[in-house]
Amino acid sequence: MASIELKNVIKRYGSGKTANQVIHGVNAQIKDGEFIVIVGPSGCGKSTLLRMVAGLEEISGGEISIGPRVVNNLEPAERDIAMVFQNYALYPHMNVFDNMAYGLKIAKVSEADIKTRVDKAAGILELGPFLKRKPRELSGGQRQRVAMGRAIVRQPQVFLFDEPLSNLDAKLRAQTRLEIQKLHRELGITSLFVTHDQVEAMTLAQRMIVMNFGRMEQFGTPEEVYTRPATTFVASFIGSPPMNLLKHAPAAQAGVITGVRPEHLDITPGGWGLKVEAVEMLGAERLIYGRWTHAGADGKSNETVIVRTEESYAPPALGATLFVTPRAGRIHHFDAGTGQRLENL
Repeated sequence: MASIELKNVIKRYGSGKTANQVIHGVNAQIKDGEFIVIVGPSGCGKSTLLRMVAGLEEISGGEISIGPRVVNNLEPAERDIAMVFQNYALYPHMNVFDNMAYGLKIAKVSEADIKTRVDKAAGILELGPFLKRKPRELSGGQRQRVAMGRAIVRQPQVFLFDEPLSNLDAKLRAQTRLEIQKLHRELGITSLFVTHDQVEAMTLAQRMIVMNFGRMEQFGTPEEVYTRPATTFVASFIGSPPMNLLKHAPAAQAGVITGVRPEHLDITPGGWGLKVEAVEMLGAERLIYGRWTHAGADGKSNETVIVRTEESYAPPALGATLFVTPRAGRIHHFDAGTGQRLENL
């Protein structure tokens, strides 16, 4: 196992005035044995960042260290990492055992050691009964476990996961998330996991890097990112439904965006008056969408506000007025120009 350090890591394509910079000076220190999730929307640079750690993309500036070694100029095979891809990348003509053992055979590991490692990985991933099957005889979830098993037998210092659950249906994704959590608890290998799915990020990460247009917006635990988002982007990306971001909230200073999560708006006899426009029934909860017309520090505003309630709450009629009040201590403030979090307002 090993720590990972990123120092002002930059990636650009091309040179001179036509250069396109896609990663803008990422800095992060990842502890030995940590499970880090890199999350963000499509095109934010998360997979590019992972591929630079893997050595599949050259870096244009900065420094990447795995353990005590700076790996900028090392080939992927020299970095002691194992990667799990979105598309499994299994050999269709080989059975499960041979797919998991292939890298070890190339490395000239002894047959006895190969069998020991494959059997152990198969036991951890519950693949024992499937070792003689070909990939076409497996479900998508089983194929993904084979891909993870192939990484495990390598006994690397670092695991790199590039959206490995994207091809699975919702039920299998949830099941495989649990398997990955169990796997990390058992092996304790430093892991970087890329996803665009915030649920995966929140449930898997010990800490998470939130990326936006090639920049690291925030690096922290899921709780820190959720309860104290560093920017309006993080506030709107993490959380479903997203945080309400209001440009003209009452009592707010000019140039300040007020944020409050839907679950932190309490229905009260008075407060902010919302005209109900839609209600979504989501099993154990309801989402109420209301139009709020009001005057704030920056002038009159007409904004949509989302309120989350429990399923026991009788939904209001469309067109009715619903009064809500932000819960004490649950209001966030951001600079309207930079989007950065503001404290002590």
